[in-house]
Amino acid sequence: MSDSAVDLVGIRKRYRGVEALRGADLKISRGEIFGLLGPNGAGKSTLVKILLTLVRPTGGQGTVLGRPLGDRPTLARVGYLPENLRFPDYLTGRQAVDYFASMANVPRRTRHRRAAELLETVGMTRWADRLVRTYSKGMRQRVGLAAALVNDPDLLVLDEPTDGVDPVGRKEIRDILLAAAREGTRSVLLNSHLLSEVESVCTRVAILHRGEVLRQGTLAELAGGARYEIDLAGGGTSLPESIAGLVERLGGTAEAVEPPEDRWRIVVPGHDAEVLQPLLDAARAADRTVLAMRPLRDTLEDLFVAAVGSDGAGGVGGVAERGRP
Repeated sequence: MSDSAVDLVGIRKRYRGVEALRGADLKISRGEIFGLLGPNGAGKSTLVKILLTLVRPTGGQGTVLGRPLGDRPTLARVGYLPENLRFPDYLTGRQAVDYFASMANVPRRTRHRRAAELLETVGMTRWADRLVRTYSKGMRQRVGLAAALVNDPDLLVLDEPTDGVDPVGRKEIRDILLAAAREGTRSVLLNSHLLSEVESVCTRVAILHRGEVLRQGTLAELAGGARYEIDLAGGGTSLPESIAGLVERLGGTAEAVEPPEDRWRIVVPGHDAEVLQPLLDAARAADRTVLAMRPLRDTLEDLFVAAVGSDGAGGVGGVAERGRP
């Protein structure tokens, strides 16, 4: 069995002369929650549709759950929650989940049990027998998540799963995703504009821009290591050579913080806290008080903006509003 749930290499897609994807590479391991990020028009939806065989690529190759793209039996092992999922208005929530289970060829006896279990998992048991046309958008999203899980998929693809869900519901959905991935075999591909949400649940992320994957990896890998910020006070307005020399050797910077004039802020990149102990010892020996030492790391928003630049201005802050309750 391949250790990759998704392995795409050089995927291209052209629509009437427009390059939606320009050789995108994407690799998702089994058992991880993977975040797909990008500004509007980056090609995220096209990539997801190619993954699900809803769209054929112009070029490139790849596998899903160890089988080539387009392998029909493999699609029965994939669950999908689209961004704007619509149910027939005449169905109840329970019937909607059962309906999706039947389309996924889940046996009748199994799908009735699974529908009941999943509706409870997503907090919809109380409203399961009400018509979906009476549901709020958040309630429809919860039922949609249950429907995406009803065939017990090995790969779960979610497009804006918490859009329209209140803060409590968003946390509950995050917990469901984490529990699903803890089983060790199910992988989750999460496409979301809520960067804080992606940052809190995803093992790795990819940043897609203009049809290309610019960066891919864990947050630690993308951030290039931690930095430490150290605040010192006392001992006059100049920094002793014993401290300044260590800062320089560690590749850091030091600047006075005013007011007051006897305070300094030192930033040292890419080191473990243990490496910084001689610097702290030198500060104490020079009668400086260590006010604070803080580990710093770029947030996902920092990494996103650095990768896409001003082109992503409408794809982060602007669309993050869509996640409000």
